[in-house]
Parts: sequence; C-alpha cells; structure tokens
Amino acid sequence: MWLKLFFLLLYFLVLFLLARVFEAVVWYETGTFATQLVDPVTLSYKKLKTIIECRGLGHSGLAEKRGVTELVEKSGELTQGELYSAIKKEKEQTEAADYTTTVFSGEIHFYELVEDTKDGIWLVQVIAQNQEALLSSSNWEKMVQKVSQFGIRTGTFNCSSDNRSCIKRGWQRSTLIMSAPQTSASKGKVMLKEYTSGYTEIEQIFGWMTSHVSNRIKTLRHSEQLIEEWHSKPAHSMRMFLFAHLSQPPAFFSSLSVKFTGRIEFIFVDVRRWDNHSSLSNIGVTQTPAYILKMPEGIYRYGNSTGEFLSLAAMDTFLRSVQPEVNDLFVLSLVLINLLAWMDLFITQGATVKRFVVLIRTLGTYNSILLVSWLPVLALLQLPYLNTLYGFSLKLLRYADTTTLASLIRADWTFYSSHPALFLSTYLFHGLLVDYFEKKRRCGTRNQEDSTTNLEWLANLWDWYTSYLLHPIASLQQFPSDYSDWEDDPNFLLERLAFPDLWLRPLVNVDYIKLLPTWRLKAVSHHKESVSGIQQDNEMESQELLDYSPAGLSRHSHHSTGHQRELCNQDGNTDPSLSSDNDPISTCPCDHTAYDWSQWPADMLLCSECVVCLENFVSEELLMGLPCGHAFHQQCIVVWLAAGRHCCPVCRWPSYKKKKERATPSNTNESIHLD
Repeated sequence: MWLKLFFLLLYFLVLFLLARVFEAVVWYETGTFATQLVDPVTLSYKKLKTIIECRGLGHSGLAEKRGVTELVEKSGELTQGELYSAIKKEKEQTEAADYTTTVFSGEIHFYELVEDTKDGIWLVQVIAQNQEALLSSSNWEKMVQKVSQFGIRTGTFNCSSDNRSCIKRGWQRSTLIMSAPQTSASKGKVMLKEYTSGYTEIEQIFGWMTSHVSNRIKTLRHSEQLIEEWHSKPAHSMRMFLFAHLSQPPAFFSSLSVKFTGRIEFIFVDVRRWDNHSSLSNIGVTQTPAYILKMPEGIYRYGNSTGEFLSLAAMDTFLRSVQPEVNDLFVLSLVLINLLAWMDLFITQGATVKRFVVLIRTLGTYNSILLVSWLPVLALLQLPYLNTLYGFSLKLLRYADTTTLASLIRADWTFYSSHPALFLSTYLFHGLLVDYFEKKRRCGTRNQEDSTTNLEWLANLWDWYTSYLLHPIASLQQFPSDYSDWEDDPNFLLERLAFPDLWLRPLVNVDYIKLLPTWRLKAVSHHKESVSGIQQDNEMESQELLDYSPAGLSRHSHHSTGHQRELCNQDGNTDPSLSSDNDPISTCPCDHTAYDWSQWPADMLLCSECVVCLENFVSEELLMGLPCGHAFHQQCIVVWLAAGRHCCPVCRWPSYKKKKERATPSNTNESIHLD
C-alpha cells in the first residue's frame, strides 16, 4: 500500500516537472509565457472572433475589426494561454463529426430532465405536429455546437410522439424553449422561456438566451448600490464580482452562476455611466474590467496567476477548488484511488494473467472500501455540531488554493485533462519504469512464483480453488490459551479483513505446526543391539525435520523406516512371552517388535499406520498428532500441512483448532492388539 502510494506521488511530481519543461520549450521557441498579455490590436479578425466566441459575447452588429477589438478589451485582459486554448478548442469543434443532443420521448421524459433536475440550462427545439422545425438540421447542429461550450444542454421534442402534452403547454407551432433556474437558491424553481421572435439567425437566438440568463444575476449600476452590497452580506458568504463596461456579462460568467447556484453568488457591476470611481478604489478595484472573488479572508483578483483564463473551464476549475461540494471531493478521491489501484499492475511480478487477476482484486477492494468509507463522512456532514469544523476546513482550503503553487496545479490539471492521450502515455511509461525497478529490486529474492508462466499460474489457481472448495471453510478461531499457550493474534484478523474473499481463503499461520504434540515410538525387541546402531542416524534426521517449509520437507524420505524394516525382515520371530495381556506392550506387524503404548499421548487415538504414506510405524520413528487425535509420521504430516492443507487427512478437522475433550478410557493400561 505504502509502496504504491509512493510511486503515485512520484508520478504526480513527474507530471508537474514535465509541465514546467513544456513551458520552457514554448518560451524557447516563441519567447512568450502563457501568462504574458496579448494586445488584441495585433490579432487578426478571425482570432478576435474566436476569443469572443469562447467568452460568449454577442457580436452580431460588429462587422469591423475595431469594434471586435474594443469588445475583447472591455470583457477582460487576453493572455497567450487563453489565445492558445481558444484556437485549439475551435479546431476540435470543427473536426468533431457530431454533437450529442437529447431526443425526448414524451412529457415524463421532458419533466425529469429539464424541469426536475434544476441544475443547468436547456435549449429545446419543439417540432409541432405536421410542421417543420424552426431551425434546419444544419443550423441546429451549429446552434448545438455554439451553446455546448458553455455547458448548455440541448434536446428535441417532437409533438407527434406526445401531442397532448404540446397542446397542454401551448406549443401549437414549432418554436424554441429555454429552461434555466429562476432564483439563486439551490434547487429553486425553473423558468421556461419561449422564443417568440421571427429571426432564425444563430446569433439572434444566442443573444436572446444570454439576455435571459443574465437577468438572474444581480446587476449594480450605481456606486451606492455597490457600497451597500459590498458590506451587507454575512462574513461567511462567497461572491464573485465582475466590473466591466458592458451591457450584460459574458455567457461563460452567466453559465457559471447557474452551475454554482447556492454556493457562490455572482454579481455584475456595470460601470459605463459611473461618475464616482472613488468607491471602486476604496474596495480595492484599481482597474476595469476586473473579476474579483470576495471571500471571508479577503478579496482575490482572478486572472493574475497561471492558468486563470476568461473561459468557462478555467474559471470553473478555480471556483471548484476554493468552494468544493461533496460530489467534487468524491470524484477526486475516486480518481486517486483508482490510479493507486492500477499501480498494482506494474508492482506485481510474475505472469501476465496473475497481474490482471491481482489488479481486478485490488480495484474491487479499494473501490469497496472507498464507498463504505464515504457513508460515515456523509452522515457526519449532516450534523449541525460540525458546522464550525466544516467552515474551518474550507478556510484552510481557500488559503491553500489562492497560492501560486495551487494555480500551477490547476493549470496542469486543465492541460492534462484536455490532452488525455498525453496523460495515459506518461502513466504507462511511469508504470513500465516501476516494473523495471521492481524486477531489479527483487532480483536477489525472486521466488518460484514470480517465474511461472501464464498456464502454470492458471493451473496453480485452479488447484487452489478446487482445494479450498473441497476443504471445510477455515474458522477465525485459533487454539485456546490452555493448549500449548497459543493466543489469538490480532494481526491474523486484520490480514483476513484486507482481502475480499474473507470466508473462502484460509490465512493460517503455519507456526502452529511447531507446537503440535510430537513423540518417539518405543518398542521392546530381542534385537535392540541391531536397532541401536541406527538410533543416532534417526535422531539426526528427526532434528532436520524441524524445518517446516514445503521445499525443505520434500527432500526428506522414510530412510529410517526402510532401514529398520530391512532389519525386521532379516531376523526371526519375536518371543511371544515378551507380551502379555497385563503388560502395556503389544505386538506390531513385525514379528520381533512390540509397541510400548505407555509412551503414547493420552489424547491420541492408537494406530499403527500413517494414512499419508500408507506405511506402518516402526520403532524409534518420530510421530506427530493433530488436535482431532489422529497420529502420523512427523515428516509426512508436516509436508501435508505446510502445503496449505490445514486439516486432518482422515476426518478433515482443522489442524489448528482444538477439538472437544474426549472421554478418558477406564483402563489406560489395557493391552490393545492391532491387526
């Protein structure tokens, strides 16, 4: 987790440095910065019209360059970055083949999207029954292209699909309907305006729309109104002022007032006929046009920092950073958590299929945790006792977002979001570098799983799935403290909670194998001298079996068993007088040996064969028992358990879970003869 977070932060640092490199290259080639001002007089008429289109200024009556230049100067200062963005956006719109527009199927569909949403502006073309549309197909596409850059959604309502609704609303002829919130309150009433003019030019219709939208913005035309408005509002309010020599604000400013309804109040100050400019200097406005954000902490002049262009996208990014809503924070956290999860694709080593399986698991886990984590956050935000904390957090955020570093980050966000191919390619290149360095770092400690192929890993995955599908589901309960002093490990539960397959994947610490009861099988024989010769070798091999890794255990074999069984076959029969019914010694399958059952643990079931290797027990062999009471060769059962099969081979009882105490036999010294 921390490694992925480190690589993600490193990637953001690389993006920041790469953006500075791009700025240096542009400066080297052109000798200008993005924040450098541009004189509109030096621009062509086509470029000036492009700037006016992006700002949303009406220019239907301006046919000369001089009038267009004055309009650009009155709306705000022009920078190199804004000019580049406007030209690039116009080129993208020209190359775009089509534009999405909604086709309403009836009254309910229209009401849900237009009237009930209350969070945007709509332009709907109503086509009356048996009539032609007001705008032709080509003009409607141009209109959609023009208004979509200001966040205005479009749609078409054909009365032939629901003529009764058209009659009820009075739509007897083809027309245009505009929908916009009527008040500045959140989720306020929506007003519907019908276009009644007979002109069908695009500029005329656009001017009609902007005039209606600007009417919902408070307009101040006298200095007394400005002074009263400046000092009348509460200290915690957020207001955006536009001081300009214009009859109405630009379309992008009016559209933002709709998007930030209930969060930020937009005010337009018309200073064309002012004779008292001292009121402007008293509040800190030294020149016009000016975009001033009045915050409780003071005023901030928009447009002086990097990336602060006079466009809808740039100002929207700025306002969302200083006054975010819960949905903005959720989307940001969703993007970051998915970028963090995708780092697993490059950090994980091994087969390609394994990488994608781990990636899917990580994406599911991280997104599930994110959704669950947001539920208590939303509940806490509803508490009135946390309003003070919420306001203090916003204050700290505004202090941070009005710095130069924050403006650079916003500019980089706007740049990379407008160039998604560059963002994805840099992320892929960074991931490949992470993969390379991870391979180098793990070169000395690379295990066998990292070198498996796709087919081998899929086969191992299938074996794992079938193994745990057939085995009983592992319990979270460990051995109680009265059995070998085993305690519950809290890290065990935390490790299981970190995986989505909580109840299917038994994560058991194999250290419990060292605490299982182990004893050496004793026997009485005439040939003790022959057997004692190999006793020392058996003890050395038994000592080596303390290594419980599957790789180490696979090297051991039943050397002592075969050696003793060979001695058993060479000698004669054992004297039966050595064993009697009153003696805790019974004969074994080998004629000359008898088991000493007094050395057998009391809670273990008596047996003479290991069901793992299907071989009989021989004297001096090291045995191991499980909590269920079954006994096996020590090396056989350790290999079984260390391979991940944490259950008894006979009864399938979990090998780390203590079983209920069994009743003690009445005569423990009774001789048991095994066939």
